[in-house]
Amino acid sequence: MGPVQWGDVPTWVAAIFAGGAAWFAYQTIKSQRQQISEQRQFIADQSTNLQLERSALHAAAEDRKWSQARQIRMHHRQAGVITDGQGNAVGPDHWEVTVQNSSGAPVHEVDVRFGSAYLAAEVYEVPSSAVHGPNPGERTIRPLHLLGAGRVIRFVSQHWSASTVHNNRPQLLFTDDNGVQWALDSYGKLEEAPAEGTP
Repeated sequence: MGPVQWGDVPTWVAAIFAGGAAWFAYQTIKSQRQQISEQRQFIADQSTNLQLERSALHAAAEDRKWSQARQIRMHHRQAGVITDGQGNAVGPDHWEVTVQNSSGAPVHEVDVRFGSAYLAAEVYEVPSSAVHGPNPGERTIRPLHLLGAGRVIRFVSQHWSASTVHNNRPQLLFTDDNGVQWALDSYGKLEEAPAEGTP
């Protein structure tokens, strides 16, 4: 057996350069993959941050939207007395609903409905000191087109039987200073009301 043939110098040089080029290409591909992975992670982090910022902005906008409506107070009570044939009291005969604008801006188109069909029979503008008192104020019309900041108004229902009073609880309707319509029921549930004429 003869000596091993290792080739000539140019072949060796070419082989070394080819190996170096392959190693450099591998390192370049590896670096590019790492950069792509880092870019994807950066994009995912940015997307998450944007979603969090959008959520925070949406929550702040919703809070601002509800801010004034939450400051409108409704105090309601059953009043009057119905008596039976012997003069015994059997129940109240009407509702008195006092609305107080505790916000710093006016509200508009303020009205109260009793049940689904009845409207207030009498409306009075009363001083803020008489929120829980009788009706010392000045009679006005319904719906009240403007209730200024800090102002109070009282709605009085028709006089009914005790069962009709019980079955027709009051609901306050108003439009805030930004034009959003609201409904506040006698249990304290506040919700955005659909515009007139929408289902």
